[in-house]
Amino acid sequence: MKTLADFDFKNKKAIIRVDFNVPLDENFNVTDATRIEAAKPTIDKILADGGSAILMSHLGRPKGVEAKYSLEHIVKKTSEILGVSVKFANNCIGDSAHEAATSLKPGDVLLLENLRFHTEEEAGDVAFSKELASLGDIYVNDAFGTAHRAHASTTIIAQFFPDKKCFGTLLAKEIESLNKVLKNSEKPVTAVLGGSKVSSKITVIENILDKVDHMIIGGGMTFTFIKALGGKIGDSICEDDKQELALEILKAAKEKGVQIHLPVDVVAANAFSNDAATQISDVNTIPDGWQGLDAGPKSLEQFREVILSSKTILWNGPLGVFEMPSFAKGTIALGNDIAEATSKGAFSLVGGGDSVAAVKQFGLEPKMSYVSTGGGAMLEMLEGKTLPGIAAILD
Repeated sequence: MKTLADFDFKNKKAIIRVDFNVPLDENFNVTDATRIEAAKPTIDKILADGGSAILMSHLGRPKGVEAKYSLEHIVKKTSEILGVSVKFANNCIGDSAHEAATSLKPGDVLLLENLRFHTEEEAGDVAFSKELASLGDIYVNDAFGTAHRAHASTTIIAQFFPDKKCFGTLLAKEIESLNKVLKNSEKPVTAVLGGSKVSSKITVIENILDKVDHMIIGGGMTFTFIKALGGKIGDSICEDDKQELALEILKAAKEKGVQIHLPVDVVAANAFSNDAATQISDVNTIPDGWQGLDAGPKSLEQFREVILSSKTILWNGPLGVFEMPSFAKGTIALGNDIAEATSKGAFSLVGGGDSVAAVKQFGLEPKMSYVSTGGGAMLEMLEGKTLPGIAAILD
């Protein structure tokens, strides 16, 4: 696996695929710069070697050229974070991009305009990829969040750098952390899978059953399993057409010696609202008119025991509707338990949009071994798929 350490960037122009798809407010100020900060170690290494960096990214889902999606909005913030005055090219290909790239001196950083202003980016167009490639000497992919897409800048461009391509620091760390769970894990291994639907996690469950000792299932998908097992779930969310699948998962887990832990009690509410009336209910006997919106106290005690005895922990998906404070206790308790296990030497990997949002919201991010930056990409790796952006570098 080629990384930045395999190259000396002195007097070289590195063209780097970063993921600067950051949120902006109505005045186009960056409201969360995590992704820009995540790319800093890669850019720092290239500049420290005496090279220059050409950054390319998409922002949003523009239909053609739309001013509100211009990457020019993030130049100021990027300059602040990198401690370098970042130059901007008002296109990612063509004369303006070429002139800007050609005039770069060691230590310079250039940000190209939004790749998705060109339909060729998402289409994986070869001529467009070649034109992007002509701007740099070495190709670096540091965008895990888009590694599962075979786009021009994430995958196709790599073919123009047969011996001069590598992973950036962030992407290398993502691969290493996932491999630590999927291939080189210390046992016992526990996966915590939450969220609302079994259907969105089915391939993940199937792929990781061979690699884990315990699987904690929480969130809305709990109720598909409970109903399939004959429980009464009141008005709780349920995928009726996935009940048979839930039973098959339980059977497969038993055959493989994997212990599945489902909640035994829930915080039930009489409406999907933070201000609803609540009661603690046995998971198998939720009254009609009530729905389970968080894991209950007995469940959390049992989950805690499993977490604290684990050496490797994967967390993907919350235990309840944590966006509402009344139903966030389970997700917070789980996060604290994982943090405690981590402080005692376990390796914890958190990934997937909702669980990442939860650890950030509750201040738990620094207490985890690794928090993944790519929701969809991480899920596909957990499903056992080879991501095109990763394969293109390894090729």
